[in-house]
Amino acid sequence: MPIAVYVLGLTVFCIGTTEFMISGLLPDLAGDLSVSIPAVGWLISGYALGVVVGGPAVTLATLRVNRKTSLLGLLALFVAGQTVCALAPGYGVLMAGRVVAALAQGAFFGIGSVVAVDLAGPERRGRALAIMFAGLTVANVVGVPAGTFLSQHAGWRVSFWAVDALAAVGLLGVAALVPRRPTAPYAGIGAEFRAFRNPRVWVALSTSMLTQAAVFCCFSYLSPLFTDVTGFSEDAVPLLLALFGAGCFLGSVIGGRFADRHLLPNLCTGITAMGVVLVLIPLAAHHKAATVAAIAAFGVAAFSINPALQAQVMREAGDAPTLATTTNTSAFNLGNTIGPWVGGNVIGAGFGFTAPSRAAALLAAAGLVTALASGLLRRRADTAEGAARQRQESAAEPSFP
Repeated sequence: MPIAVYVLGLTVFCIGTTEFMISGLLPDLAGDLSVSIPAVGWLISGYALGVVVGGPAVTLATLRVNRKTSLLGLLALFVAGQTVCALAPGYGVLMAGRVVAALAQGAFFGIGSVVAVDLAGPERRGRALAIMFAGLTVANVVGVPAGTFLSQHAGWRVSFWAVDALAAVGLLGVAALVPRRPTAPYAGIGAEFRAFRNPRVWVALSTSMLTQAAVFCCFSYLSPLFTDVTGFSEDAVPLLLALFGAGCFLGSVIGGRFADRHLLPNLCTGITAMGVVLVLIPLAAHHKAATVAAIAAFGVAAFSINPALQAQVMREAGDAPTLATTTNTSAFNLGNTIGPWVGGNVIGAGFGFTAPSRAAALLAAAGLVTALASGLLRRRADTAEGAARQRQESAAEPSFP
């Protein structure tokens, strides 16, 4: 695998850390900014909404730009947003900085995915995407717990500064190690939009949205679940989040291995497993050992489907993957917006900190329905294409008197 693919994974780690680490900073941010826990949860949703809106818009604006140049510009924008977050005097400015940083993410993930697959070759699409997006799982293993630890011992601003510095290193790595390949001839915006005429693309995007809503509905409120329900100390939270991240890393490795050959089975099995774990979390939450096991299993199931979700959209988009892949990142983050909102509302309604996992199980069930529908549509399309080829071959055969 080209080293540039691993460099892209490093940059995804930086972006993933700032996206996810708010979950571990909830108590510190709420206390310092004098806002409620659900309000801090909206910093996750606000970031995700910035990705949803900004990703496709920025991608369309950069279609004529060399992909390496686009990646460098997007990373510079991300660094600027992180700086605003670190210096923010209050909640409003912090939210604004999060949105600025988010504008870079959607387009970066979309363009970076195309670059990674281009470098690795289409036959290794799933593995290349698994390596690149393993940065998200490493962010959960290392980045989120480290950010939580820094926040608890040095203040939440230090957590943002640390990510800012690492993102600057990632920018230098992309500049030095990602090759500048010629950009494909510009075929116009219409060529990218034609992919969306395919209903299978929309079903695949719906699966991404619903499954990520399930993940973040539960994940966003794990910290208060650990401390207020299970009875862990605040010092244990970084370790528990690291355990979740370790499960994510394992799940990503498993998913990347099977996404190229068994895309739909990998997807449906992972979603089913995640739904089962989400149902069990409220039962396990009152026992420390059971909680540890459930959180690790949640990480494995949640991230085993990510390579398949990306590969599915790229496969259905055909020859115009850039905008579709970026839109899939927007679908991920629309789910990341919906999930914390649903979780915050069920907590606010008085159902307690175990309620988000129950709501997340329902979202996972909806995601399984769309995944199965995607497989059915794909099977029908393959059957129709096979029949059309047979008719063409029959028509081409010479007839003898």
